[in-house]
Amino acid sequence: MAENYLECCHAIRTMMVRGAGAIGALAGFAMAQAFGQAPVKDFMNFAAKARKDIESTRPTARNLFHATEKVFNSGTRSVKEAFEEARRLADKDAEDSRMIGEYGQILMKDGFRIETHCNAGWLAFVDYGTALSPIYLAHSSGRKIFVYVDETRPRGQGARLTAWELQQAGIPHDIIADNAGASLMAQGRIDLIITGADRIAVNGDVANKIGTLEKAIVARETGIPFYVAAPSSTFDMSCQNGKDIPIEERHEDEVLYQEGITEDGRYVRIRVASPGSHACNPAFDVTPANYITGIITEKGIIKPDQASILKII
Repeated sequence: MAENYLECCHAIRTMMVRGAGAIGALAGFAMAQAFGQAPVKDFMNFAAKARKDIESTRPTARNLFHATEKVFNSGTRSVKEAFEEARRLADKDAEDSRMIGEYGQILMKDGFRIETHCNAGWLAFVDYGTALSPIYLAHSSGRKIFVYVDETRPRGQGARLTAWELQQAGIPHDIIADNAGASLMAQGRIDLIITGADRIAVNGDVANKIGTLEKAIVARETGIPFYVAAPSSTFDMSCQNGKDIPIEERHEDEVLYQEGITEDGRYVRIRVASPGSHACNPAFDVTPANYITGIITEKGIIKPDQASILKII
């Protein structure tokens, strides 16, 4: 358990906690912790600096900024209200994810083969998840669903996290190399693609884990529906289009090295790239709205160009 807001920042920055909803929830509690830590004589300056510290951890993740803003505004009234707002946001994340499952499950027909990218399930949100929430609900209702899980290099969130979740839920699945998706789509072995999102612009452009854009382009060329699942807290009304979305660049070691656990339980880290070479490691890419079939939100399924209506409904 994090004892102060800086420990929360470390957990977010190092991806000990990751996923749009989970990042947002922890950022909210980190902001509340900062108000609780703030000295009386320098109360607001301390809180304002803490907010900057928290928001600098993952610059692409909109849910993080949404949470810090809400909790900061509450904290200006009282520390108690800051913590109450953080708890409210966490509870709302769980409820939003549940509703995304309710709306999205109608897309999951019996016998569907679905491809996912990155991890947007229980481990990425307070509960349920976004992209995986409809899959879980379809499976629990008796529909036969098979999931192709992109490994999602360089950190392997699909191979490590999504696959683990699906295994726990008893949902049939295969892990596939990221580069295998296009071939499977071309062969007619994918019926639908669904991903999460880290930030969505007003025009419906979507920032998500690096590699998402490739899937969307191929899906359009092969006539496969491509859906994004995200709550309204992921929409950024200050970003008019994808060009306004900041893209996080992470350390090159994530590309150059791989880590894992041996059969006897030992942690290992090995270099898998040419010694002496460097790597470019953008954590996200932006998928233009015209490649997206629809966005599944807690308020229903909308077309990407309808993103702006979420601020009024």
